[in-house]
Amino acid sequence: MDAQDCQEAATPESPGPPTRGCVAAWWDMVDRNLRSFPQSCSMLRRKIAALYDSFTSKSLEEHVFPPLIDMLIYFNFFKAPFLVDLKKPELKIPHTVNFYLRVEPGVMLGIWHTVPSCRGEDAKGKDRCWYEAALCDGNPIIVYLHGSAEHRAASHRLKLVKVLSDGGFHVLSVDYRGFGDSTGKPTEEGLTTDAVRVYEWTRARSGITPVCLWGHSLGTGVATNAAKVLEEKGCPVDAIVLEAPFTNMWVASINYPLLKMYRNIPGFLRTLMDALRKDKIVFPNDENVKFLSSPLLILHGEDDRTVPLEYGKKLYEIACNAYRNKERVKMVIFPPGFQHNLLCKSPTLLITVRDFLSKQWS
Repeated sequence: MDAQDCQEAATPESPGPPTRGCVAAWWDMVDRNLRSFPQSCSMLRRKIAALYDSFTSKSLEEHVFPPLIDMLIYFNFFKAPFLVDLKKPELKIPHTVNFYLRVEPGVMLGIWHTVPSCRGEDAKGKDRCWYEAALCDGNPIIVYLHGSAEHRAASHRLKLVKVLSDGGFHVLSVDYRGFGDSTGKPTEEGLTTDAVRVYEWTRARSGITPVCLWGHSLGTGVATNAAKVLEEKGCPVDAIVLEAPFTNMWVASINYPLLKMYRNIPGFLRTLMDALRKDKIVFPNDENVKFLSSPLLILHGEDDRTVPLEYGKKLYEIACNAYRNKERVKMVIFPPGFQHNLLCKSPTLLITVRDFLSKQWS
């Protein structure tokens, strides 16, 4: 091989030895990294120290208790029933469509819209636009705000929706942020915002058709919070139904079955209250009803052990004292057999609701 052949062999795939310029550039880069290494270590030490100070500035109970209380209050991590495709509500309940509503950046709510059974045939094969337009057909609308745990496909919630649909109501079943397939993390402020946005979205499409907020258990706190916000905006809710309501989350928590057994532990109640205060969890039904003017119907089971009847009675008493027009407030107590979740099985539930709302909206 002659000199020319050797020169051709030095291709890009087989480079020759590095030039002096390349070697100098490489050593310069190494030198810069070595000089910045002490500074990087110093920054890392400061970050670790800040994290350590942040952790040690709080007691162990401050680290553990608030997240634990969040879990017990919302229980949204328990996404039962499992293996349900929430995008296909027709597999669980007829004449229903699934859709999503963005209530704020990063928060998208999953909602099922069930039309009245009398419109079931009309709804076959229709898309979301048809369902949305149907909201102004004159049939009253219920925005359903469920309790803690599970999601909009829970069996007792579907039973209630079917009863209401058979009774001529549109029902919008809402999964708050962090529940079901809705995005975001649950907080009291966040759940309240969710309910307000869904109500406003519905009211903007309902024409003269009335829209009612229906809250169950935890959802009663969401409903009255939202109703108060809307009242302050000058847009009072058309009606409110509270099923198994409590007075406020403090009272409800200390009597919650999972927490009741720990009440005698020294310091437990103080720690619980501090955790609720820190996470701003109040859901003050007892204070909210003092500022409302919307028709208010309270439903409670006599044998409800999760939220005892005495709380519903107390809330009714507070509302009656606060409302100028006493006829706008009513409480109905159901006999034993329905407990906390199954008032939907009562043969008188639908009649009770329709009678109350028709009188208020006449």
